[in-house]
Amino acid sequence: MGLFQLFPMATILVSLHFLIIFYVSNIPLAFAQNENQFIYNGFHPAKLHLDGSAQLLSNGLLQLTNIKNISSPQVGHVFYQFPSKFNTTSSCSTLSISFSTNFVFAIVPQVPSSGGGHGMTFTISPSWNFIQAGGNQYLGLFNSSNDGLLVNHILAIELDTILNPEFGDIDSNHVGIDVNSLNSTELAPAMYFSNKEGKNKSLELTSGNPMHLWIDYDEAEKLLNVTQAPTRIPKPNWPLMSKPIDLSQYLLESMYVGFSATTGTRAPSDHYILGWSFNRSVQAQSLDVSKLPSLPRQRKTKEIPRLMIMVFLIAVTLVLITITRVAYIIRRKKYEEIREDWEREYGPHRFIYKNLYKATKGFSDKELLGEGGFGKVYRGILPSSNVQIAVKRVSHNSKQGMKEFVAEIISMGRLRHRNLVQLLGYCWRRGELLLVVLHRDVKASNVLLDAELNGRLGDFGLAKLYDHSTNPQTTHVVGTVGYLAPEIIRTRRATTCTDVFSFGAFMLEVACGKWPVGLQGLTEDIILDDWVFECWRRGAILDASDPRLEGNYVVEEMELVLKLGLLCSHTVPTQGLA
Repeated sequence: MGLFQLFPMATILVSLHFLIIFYVSNIPLAFAQNENQFIYNGFHPAKLHLDGSAQLLSNGLLQLTNIKNISSPQVGHVFYQFPSKFNTTSSCSTLSISFSTNFVFAIVPQVPSSGGGHGMTFTISPSWNFIQAGGNQYLGLFNSSNDGLLVNHILAIELDTILNPEFGDIDSNHVGIDVNSLNSTELAPAMYFSNKEGKNKSLELTSGNPMHLWIDYDEAEKLLNVTQAPTRIPKPNWPLMSKPIDLSQYLLESMYVGFSATTGTRAPSDHYILGWSFNRSVQAQSLDVSKLPSLPRQRKTKEIPRLMIMVFLIAVTLVLITITRVAYIIRRKKYEEIREDWEREYGPHRFIYKNLYKATKGFSDKELLGEGGFGKVYRGILPSSNVQIAVKRVSHNSKQGMKEFVAEIISMGRLRHRNLVQLLGYCWRRGELLLVVLHRDVKASNVLLDAELNGRLGDFGLAKLYDHSTNPQTTHVVGTVGYLAPEIIRTRRATTCTDVFSFGAFMLEVACGKWPVGLQGLTEDIILDDWVFECWRRGAILDASDPRLEGNYVVEEMELVLKLGLLCSHTVPTQGLA
């Protein structure tokens, strides 16, 4: 009985002993699984160490930097709480340092499409204490003193969004492999291989969209592969970078795995980790993208830029409206004319100023034919008919008598004579009158030659412009000294006799090649008709001819012109008419 009763008890004790042994032997096994492989589709719960600006949001999203109310550069770190065993060699076996990890991240700049700074890394480090590390371009890993030191024992895969020439960066949107330094051993623009299209396609790290990154190291081949892609597609067949490297030279026995990120006040960005899978020996498990937490609604990154864009567009619109309005006013002012009701009856003779402006190429100096006491004369071609015209711009500030004057020049326009330039019409603006063309001031510069060298007089009737601003029976003295008859100074009236005198002065000027009144020597002026008369009195009237002709003229015709000029310029008006 005693043995029978004791047997069950012995059985129970033996069984309990084996259970205790099994339990104790499995505690290290379970711990090893936790520290060497894990997967987080969102980070609730998670065995993580956070410092700096890093924080775990309520929906399981891991945020490394936060641009909300940012006033100074930020640095954030997140590491798995337990170290992993790397590079371990014992008398029994050698532990492989192969590893595999993949994670989903997002970099969201404050202003979309403006780029962000500075970047983030996946890091394998002997410590999670980076209190001495710098922010901004140092990505929370190094500082100016320790960057590049062999004692760092740090491997990092950087996602850099700022171009830093001091570290040999290729652009502001690249992925790099860093060993103990931010001077990357391998760099590549952010892109992925499309299995479907069979080619590389670019990625924008600061697009604000979640992206997937795979990092795999094969100790046997001593090859480190880095692969990137959008979360919507599976892992590409070809990696972004494939770097031959022996990590046993850099990694210590006990290493921490995690992330770092930095951002500055210039173009700041939020850096997020949505999910993370790690395995110290074999291929890491794939993340379930459908279970990853959502990024927060970026009010600041979407609404403020939208408002800025709206304000900018409104400002641009207002500027364009203002410019258009000013241009319209300037253009209207440029072509502004004065029109009176009484001008309707003269409609066919009224020219549009804009057409005259274009005809003379804006009254260009290149089209200037001449300049006299009344204004300048310009050559022009009417756009509508290609008719060649001459346009006289006459300064005139008074409206008084304008109706009578217009009526007179219109009636003059009906005159037809082979030696008179035809008056086509007029245009009236504030401060000036334009005549399309006109002769009272008879002088050589008012003689126009047509294509067949036929002479035609211009400026016909300009003296009348001043009649209607005072007394219709009187006029201001207008014209050019030397061409004005002596009596016009006394009577202040233009007559047929005064025109004959001017014509005589004109003939003498052409025949002699000298001004009617001008400096002929070094000390004294000479009156042309007196000088010609003296030559005639001496019986040598041909001495007065233009020496530049060198005698190449018909003698009888030259004598006739000189004598006729003297007779027309006679001081007694009736003698000139005779």
